[in-house]
Amino acid sequence: MKTIVVFASGSGTNAEKIISYFAEVENVLVSKIYTNNPNAGVINRASNLGVKTRVFDRISFKKEVLEELQVQKPALIVLAGFLWKIPQAYTEAFPNKIINIHPALLPKYGGKGMYGAHVFDAIVANSESETGITIHYVNEHYDEGTIIFQAKTRIATSDTASEIAQKTHILEYAHFAPQIHQLLQNG
Repeated sequence: MKTIVVFASGSGTNAEKIISYFAEVENVLVSKIYTNNPNAGVINRASNLGVKTRVFDRISFKKEVLEELQVQKPALIVLAGFLWKIPQAYTEAFPNKIINIHPALLPKYGGKGMYGAHVFDAIVANSESETGITIHYVNEHYDEGTIIFQAKTRIATSDTASEIAQKTHILEYAHFAPQIHQLLQNG
C-alpha cells in the first residue's frame, strides 16, 4: 500500500478532491492531513471523508512532524494550499517525494508571498492572456523545484481576478490527483 500525506492551510478543496480520487484507487491511501491552521476548512473535509488530521505549530513543524513522516515513510508528500516554506531538512529527507501545486504557470508569479488572490491580482495587473497551474517538486526555495506538469487556460481581457481563480481551480481539480497517481505509478 502506497500512502500519501497532504499538507494544507486553508479550505481544503484540493485535499478533498485528492482524498476522493484515491478512495477509488487500489493500493493507494491518503493516510493523513497535516495543517498549520487550527481553523482550516480542510479539517472538516478530511473528517467527513474519514481521514485523520494533525494540527501543528512552527515548533513541532521543525522536528516532530518531520520525525513522524520519517516513521510513516509516505510515497508522496503533497502540498495542497500549504502556505509555509518547507525546511531543507524535509527536502533532504524526502528527495523528489514532496510536490506542490501552484496557481500560475511558473516561473511566472511564483516566490514568497505569491499565493491565492495575490497571484490572480498580479495576473490581472499584468494583462496576461493565459495562465494555468504548475505541479512541481519542492526544493529549498519557493516555487523553484523541477516542473512536473503544467496546464493552461485562456484569459479574456474582461476576466476579473475571481474569474481567473475559478478557471485555475477547474484545472487544479481536473489534473492534480491524476498527476499524483501517475507519479506513484512511475515511482
